[in-house]
Amino acid sequence: MTQDEIMQLAKDAGLRIDVRGTYFFVGFGELSDLLDAAITNEREACAKTLESISNAPDMQSYANAIRARGEA
Repeated sequence: MTQDEIMQLAKDAGLRIDVRGTYFFVGFGELSDLLDAAITNEREACAKTLESISNAPDMQSYANAIRARGEA
């Protein structure tokens, strides 16, 4: 995940980011939202990578298992 993607997730989670984009203050709820979004994005990226490796049924089941971790 790039710094720009993280900054966009932070903005989407409602974090107030200063003009320089270097420091921000965050409450627990906002931090939790940011972490959930980052984890979800990375989980989906991993699942898509597995799917792109091969069309083998095992790869799809592994990708589905990764996605299911977000539902547990």
